Amino acid sequence: MPEQVFSPAGVRAVDARLAAANLLDLAMEEAGRAVAEAVHLRFPGSRVLVLAGGGANGGDAYVAARHLAALGHPVGVLAAPASHPLTRLNRRRLAAFGIRPGTLTPQAVTRRAREADVLVDGLLGTGFTPPLRPALSAVVEAVNAARAGGARVAAIDLPSGLDAARADIPGESVHADLTVTLTGWKTALLFGPAAHRAGEVGLAPLRVPGEWMEEQALATRPTDAEVGRLLPVRFPDAHKGTAGRVWVVGGHPGTVGAAALAGLGALRAGAGLVTIHSEAEVPLVTPELMIRQHADLAGALEEARAGGLPDALCLGMGLGPQAAMLARQVLAWKVKTVLDADALQPELAGAGHAECVWTPHPGEAARLLGVRTEEVTRDPLTAARTLQERFGGAVVLKGGPSVIAHAGGLSVSRGGHPGMASAGMGDTLSGVIAALLGQGLTAEDAAVAGVRLHAQAGERAGERHGYGLIATDVSEELGGAWLDLRAAASRGMVI
Repeated sequence: MPEQVFSPAGVRAVDARLAAANLLDLAMEEAGRAVAEAVHLRFPGSRVLVLAGGGANGGDAYVAARHLAALGHPVGVLAAPASHPLTRLNRRRLAAFGIRPGTLTPQAVTRRAREADVLVDGLLGTGFTPPLRPALSAVVEAVNAARAGGARVAAIDLPSGLDAARADIPGESVHADLTVTLTGWKTALLFGPAAHRAGEVGLAPLRVPGEWMEEQALATRPTDAEVGRLLPVRFPDAHKGTAGRVWVVGGHPGTVGAAALAGLGALRAGAGLVTIHSEAEVPLVTPELMIRQHADLAGALEEARAGGLPDALCLGMGLGPQAAMLARQVLAWKVKTVLDADALQPELAGAGHAECVWTPHPGEAARLLGVRTEEVTRDPLTAARTLQERFGGAVVLKGGPSVIAHAGGLSVSRGGHPGMASAGMGDTLSGVIAALLGQGLTAEDAAVAGVRLHAQAGERAGERHGYGLIATDVSEELGGAWLDLRAAASRGMVI
């Protein structure tokens, strides 16, 4: 089952349903215990200072303190006045363990942190909206100063000071080494720079009926087993004509490598026949590619179309100023199409169809939406959904991680490698998605599977080459990545 991503409103709705079922107290107990177990495993034998806010996050902190004490950790607690009824209840339960909280002040945090190995941040949760009040900002500064002095920090749900719905850092916030997030993922824990403040993130899901969560989830994070099951299976009697014919339309003087990389990605992702159509002289990066150079690309494509349409195509990689015109021409064919780079133009809004995939990076997405890039990166989930509504088909908003938007919702990819931040990676991804389209996948499934396959290939390339990866390194690893995902699917099967 995929993990889920929630907005603050979605978390509130789940909590309201738990409260209506008289289960909120039990959910808080489970959450606090999960936090305690995570701290116990990550920091065994540590002296712990728990910081409890007045709201529900503080209630989770009290439960965590009680369980940590039961696990044998020396535990101290500093707390704000409790405002939530369950927080008051769990403060009384903690007192029954003989632990009475001190008053939460910056000075107390600084003093008590000298005797602690780990600080547990239970100050604020998903309900927080920036900015921090001055007094709490000073507490957060004291926490970060203690971390700079050698203490480790574990955050409950998300580091205090972050806005759960934003990927940027709105002001002062806790810098955690470990975050145990409750219910499901949040935007701030998935996308940088906010995610950089979370450290290692562990998920403590609620054990409630699945539909309670599905109704409120903003997006999903498919597992490798789920992605592996999307990949096509080739029968023994397959041949190049049944494995998918893909056209790559790209290349312009000075940017010919982009089309070649897309073609290589398509071949390595299983396409049976790959033809590059270009007005430029595209380098033959591998002899299995077929390259057609044309004086008049628009006319040549119509002539080629008369001889039979491909199963899929990708268009725009290094294509130059005629990309929008050619994209409109090709989209009218209603063939499965990936649009990238120069083909990502605002004027194409409304020209898409159900089986096309748009693959912008944040700068291109900003141009398509008519906003600043910062608006896209601050809330990539909303940006991807808006793009899909405006352009149709499926949208891959590339990043670390990428967001896939389709008519049925949103998903967030897993994996990848920082070394993939180099030229040509997006061109390769376009070819990969086109190959999957050509092998029969829908736009949604090809986008989800293609992004994860590409990321897994990047991880494998990172293991071989270290940091400075190039796009051809990733193409070479696509076959191994395919086997990895299929193996995950096999392990995930219920027998």
